[in-house]
Amino acid sequence: MLPRPPPPPPAPNSDSLPSFHFTVSRANLNRLHHRFRYLDRNNKGFLSRMDLHNIKELELNPLADRIINSFFPDGAQCVDFRGFVWVLAHFRPSEEEDLTVGDPHKPEPLNSRNNKLRFAFQLYDLDCDGKISKKEMLQILRLMVGVKVTDEQLEVIAARTVQEADEDGDGALSFAEFAKSIEKLNIEQSMSIRILK
Repeated sequence: MLPRPPPPPPAPNSDSLPSFHFTVSRANLNRLHHRFRYLDRNNKGFLSRMDLHNIKELELNPLADRIINSFFPDGAQCVDFRGFVWVLAHFRPSEEEDLTVGDPHKPEPLNSRNNKLRFAFQLYDLDCDGKISKKEMLQILRLMVGVKVTDEQLEVIAARTVQEADEDGDGALSFAEFAKSIEKLNIEQSMSIRILK
């Protein structure tokens, strides 16, 4: 006789989530839990990298592997529901009202412009040294454009991008330089995944 699989994790409530700040409605939390259980096909109570590759919204994203890696900090091999919600909270559309924005007694929401920029910066900072080098910019550009542009053209684009935004002349982009270089980009829209709706 085969052993029975463990029961699925109970439906979450906002009290069972980590202490970081974000607001997710009960309906969205239940949707996320349903999505988590759908991805956790073997009822393990956690997700692996392979499980996350089944997220349809990531299929066409050239940075899908980098985004999936963000679910697994410090070399972790699996992510539980809390970690799953934490990463996806960065992608919550920012037009959703958050009553704590501007409240100095509350931490900044994970889906704020600043936190979305920090998340994007970490996707580009491949060696996690707090800077985006020309080499890292080139690697990300290769992922994003594929074979549509020659290596020589990509090298010129990467060098120019870093050169134009590098205010301190160190040959790499700090977070502040990165944020300033894309200040006109609608990061709130481009870093939103509608599975949280």
